[in-house]
Amino acid sequence: RREPLSLINLKKKNEETGEEELASRLDHCKAKATRHIFLIRHSQYNLDGRADKDRTLTPLGREQAELTGQRLASLGIKFDQIIHSSMTRATETTEIISKHLPGVKKISTDLLREGAPIEPDPPVSHWKPEAVQYYEDGARIEAAFRNFIHRADAKQEEDSYEIFVCHANVIRYIVCRALQFPPEGWLRMSLNNGSITHLVIRPNGRVALRTLGDTGFMPPDKITRT
Repeated sequence: RREPLSLINLKKKNEETGEEELASRLDHCKAKATRHIFLIRHSQYNLDGRADKDRTLTPLGREQAELTGQRLASLGIKFDQIIHSSMTRATETTEIISKHLPGVKKISTDLLREGAPIEPDPPVSHWKPEAVQYYEDGARIEAAFRNFIHRADAKQEEDSYEIFVCHANVIRYIVCRALQFPPEGWLRMSLNNGSITHLVIRPNGRVALRTLGDTGFMPPDKITRT
C-alpha cells in the first residue's frame, strides 16, 4: 500500500474543472529519497544459557561487536537510527556498536526477536521446531518485514541510513521477502556473527542487495557462525 496510485482516491474530482489532476496528485505521493538498510547479525553468545537473560555475549562476541562498530563508523555515513531486537544478545551487540556511532538513537523492538519465520523448503533434519512456532513467529517476523522494509515516505526529503541489529533467521527471511524470492528458501543462506547485510530501497520501491553477511573486515580467527 505504498505504490502512489494506491494512495489516491480516483473518484475525487477537482472542484473547479471537474477533472482529475492525477499527475500532480501522483507526484505528491511519490517517494523522493532512498533508504539504506543495514542488517546486523548479533555477535557470538553463550549457547548454554537457559533463559534469554543468560545468553550473553562471549568475550569473542564482544570483540566481534567492536569490529562491526568500527566498520560501520569507518563508512563515514551519518546513520539515522539503530533499531534492535529486544533479546539480550542483540541488545548487548547494539550497546557495543553504538559506542562507535555516538549520538545515533537506539530503539528496541520485540518484532525483531529470533524465531522460526516459515517452514524451510527443502526441509532440514537438524532443525525441526514445533509447527506452532511457524504460526507464532512467522506472523511476527512478517510484521517486522512489513513495518520496517519499505520505500521511503513521500515526506522524506533526504536519503536515510538505518541499522537493524537482530538475528540470522530474521535477516535471511527479510532478504528473501525484500528481493521477492520464495521465502521458503531462507535457510539456504548462512550468516556470520556480527555480519553486515546492506539493502537499498529506491523511491520506486525497487530493492537491491549490496552485501550479504559481510565479515571481510574481521580477522579470520574472529569469524564464527554460532
